[in-house]
Amino acid sequence: MEIPFEQFKALDIRIGLVNDVQEIEGSKNLIKLIVDFGLEQRQAVAGIKNHYSKEELIGKKFVFILNLERKKLMGIESQCMILAADDSNGNIALLQPVKDIEVGSKIR
Repeated sequence: MEIPFEQFKALDIRIGLVNDVQEIEGSKNLIKLIVDFGLEQRQAVAGIKNHYSKEELIGKKFVFILNLERKKLMGIESQCMILAADDSNGNIALLQPVKDIEVGSKIR
């Protein structure tokens, strides 16, 4: 399905720096990420606990969507979504910039 370019432009996709990763009590798969976008910080709830360690996330830059409808997971509000690819073998790869770029940079 193709979408008009105007719909794509409506997505607020930015580079964020993960400052902290917190366990979510009672969850086997979810973790909470505290993410810096330059002018603001947000939290993301992501189902990547079994795929990434805290050390692999903290201090690294990833791609996030900021203007999706906020959702509560396990009672915690997710204010943005980290982007990832997954394959037929259950592997997950988070999207990262290839070169260093400023936190908050917009994906176009």
